[in-house]
Amino acid sequence: MYCLQSFPSSLTLPSRVSKSSFSESPFTLAMFPRRKSPVGGGSSSSSDCIFVTQGVQSNAPSTENEASKLDDKSQTYSQDMTAAMGAVLTYRHELGMNYNFIRPDLIVGSCLQTPADVDRLRSIGVKTIFCLQKDSDLEYFGVDIAAIRRYANSFSDIQHIRAEIRDFDAFDLRLRLPMVVSELHKAINRNGGVTYIHCTAGLGRAPATALAYMFWVLGYKFSEAHELLTSKRPCFPKLDAIKSSTADILTGLEKKPVKLTWRSDNCSTVEISGLDIGWGQRIPLAYDKEQRVWILHRELPEGRYEYKYVVDGEWLCNEAELVTDPNGDGHVNNYVTVVNDNPDSRSSEIRCRMASDDPILSSDERLLIRQFLETASP
Repeated sequence: MYCLQSFPSSLTLPSRVSKSSFSESPFTLAMFPRRKSPVGGGSSSSSDCIFVTQGVQSNAPSTENEASKLDDKSQTYSQDMTAAMGAVLTYRHELGMNYNFIRPDLIVGSCLQTPADVDRLRSIGVKTIFCLQKDSDLEYFGVDIAAIRRYANSFSDIQHIRAEIRDFDAFDLRLRLPMVVSELHKAINRNGGVTYIHCTAGLGRAPATALAYMFWVLGYKFSEAHELLTSKRPCFPKLDAIKSSTADILTGLEKKPVKLTWRSDNCSTVEISGLDIGWGQRIPLAYDKEQRVWILHRELPEGRYEYKYVVDGEWLCNEAELVTDPNGDGHVNNYVTVVNDNPDSRSSEIRCRMASDDPILSSDERLLIRQFLETASP
């Protein structure tokens, strides 16, 4: 049974590499030996090389100073992306929009930067531009989304849609993905043609949305969809978030209480990052004077959550709690697994199956997901 009311209503939300399909000038992929990524949060899984995303120079900065500022912003964004996603990924915004055909009717790419990018997409048959960026993403790189939307909407043969998902936040991706894919599914049925799905760099949120759409709607096996996606575009979709989101549709979102603690009276502040708020945010813990311990009480839906403590500004793991295996850069996080009280329940069986390496949907489950996607409303 799925519970539509359990999902957020707001919608304003590589295992291998081979030769890709390119549009106009080529998308350039540079591969280098792995180096240590910045210290911080992120998944314990990682890729084996550095992916450098470079696009066509369709919107080159007009001055050297502007180019330098964009380069600095790209470098900072890439460092944040690397720390949050557990793979060394680089995005060069100053080189323009880049994209790859995953299927003849489905493209995954980076963000549009000017109204001229709408013309580029119209020229290759795009009928739906599906933007997953939040306003803060657009403001960071100075993208005038209002101008892009006005220009796109001046044509009758293309539609620009926004369905926001928070960047670098696997939990927000999990929560919003059902409603986002519902909106995508309806748009594709309505507009036909080629669909362009994008986030900022086109390496996380957009690939995840495309993979979920292929798995839920187009009937691909999970592993087949992932293999096709990453063979066409080097990217790093959060697979666990998609699997958990699939289980959420089938079972609903039941929350369980969780208690996390940091035992110390030699610090002034203790916070947690990751968990269900993403690596870009922090939750303060409350200090219990009697127990001399910092405590966080939180209710979380079933699933596995990675997190890290920030003690007086320093990122630390709590050795008294569960710790992940080191990722490719040697970094570890704490983690907690929230499970159903009854391990023999139908919900537990579904979540266990969806958490496998290659989750399989029955024909009845595919029908249930399709019904949800077609009837859900923002």
